[in-house]
Amino acid sequence: MGVAVATQVRQWTLEELHRLPEDGNKYELVRGELFVTPPPTDEHETIGAILHDIIGPYVRAHELGLVYRPKAVMRLDGSEVEPDLMVRSRHPSRTGTDRDWNTAPVPILVVEIASPYTRRRDRDQKKRLYLDAGVAEYWIVDAESREIRMIRPGQDDLIVSDRIRWLPSGAPEALTFEVSVLFS
Repeated sequence: MGVAVATQVRQWTLEELHRLPEDGNKYELVRGELFVTPPPTDEHETIGAILHDIIGPYVRAHELGLVYRPKAVMRLDGSEVEPDLMVRSRHPSRTGTDRDWNTAPVPILVVEIASPYTRRRDRDQKKRLYLDAGVAEYWIVDAESREIRMIRPGQDDLIVSDRIRWLPSGAPEALTFEVSVLFS
């Protein structure tokens, strides 16, 4: 007698995603696949807060847009994700039907802070989604290895454990900082 193997994975919709309970978990949908992540740890949120403090003044000084933290979302083709941090320009029109996440500008930077629950999806499904959406740069911050994986379209991933240098389009100078400040 053979073992039954599931050959089809259930495909979720945005409508179903939005009906899930507010129970402290983070629910994301990537191309029909539902990802459930437990509430973040103190370490995770501390890294996010430090990054926000580093990136925020730079983004404001160079008028690059705003720095968003969860619960801000990015949508593409029926997918909805909640990056740990993203930088994007302000919404061009916040009136009528042109004011929701569906018409929001594409982020110029997305940051995910890896955890044991998210490491694989951050490097696989979410990476493909962000690149397909046209995100200019995607970072995966990994506290376990104390490094940042920098991902840019058309380039090999760059693993950085010493000094980050971010020079987004339109900025006259790069933002640089020591990776170690995120993990101290």
